[in-house]
Amino acid sequence: MEYLDELVGDHFIIIIIRILIALVLSGLIGFERELKNHSAGFRTHILVGVGSCLMMLLSLYGFEQFIEGYDTVRFDPARIPSYVISGIGFLGAGTIIVHGMAIRGLTTAASIWTVAGLGLVVGAGMYAAAVFTTFIILLSLVFLNNFEKLFRKGNLHLIEITALPGLKINKVVSIFESYSLTIKQVEIERIDEDLRNIVVKIDPDKRLDRIALFEDISKVDYVKNISERK
Repeated sequence: MEYLDELVGDHFIIIIIRILIALVLSGLIGFERELKNHSAGFRTHILVGVGSCLMMLLSLYGFEQFIEGYDTVRFDPARIPSYVISGIGFLGAGTIIVHGMAIRGLTTAASIWTVAGLGLVVGAGMYAAAVFTTFIILLSLVFLNNFEKLFRKGNLHLIEITALPGLKINKVVSIFESYSLTIKQVEIERIDEDLRNIVVKIDPDKRLDRIALFEDISKVDYVKNISERK
């Protein structure tokens, strides 16, 4: 029994509880990202949250025997967490993808960095702060995202072009420029091996002849379909 107590330590129950709480909270945020098919989803967020929590627990309880055994050893629980916060950036950078003129993945990168903070907070035993922050994060990701879409749709026109992989984007862009249209963003979505979805976001123009624009774009090689996304 004494050997078992020495093996698991005095804080084993607290450690288990905190790791499980970190798993649930980070999993909730990761599940929201997973539903939207982002590169970093359920498993990634759980690993980041639980790993950060583990590092915080190591900082709090991992060096007690050295502190008790040596008077010269100083206790600094913030040292390991500070490296976690600064080091998590490489994962965030890996989720940022450039599609043509658009940059995607910034929100997912930010959520990974925030989940790392959640893990540290749970590891420190600040449960109420962690739960409240999780609620705020989910509120921001779900509801503010919908509000953002409504706002952007009211200010930009979205032209959706379905094309084969051989399409040259510069030919499509030149057609938009010939109509004096300002392209704000271009997103390329892969449907399957043979089809691509190209979403072009432009400033609204009441004088625009959509039928003529669509006809000119449809004449470009490899264009299969063109429509206005609602």
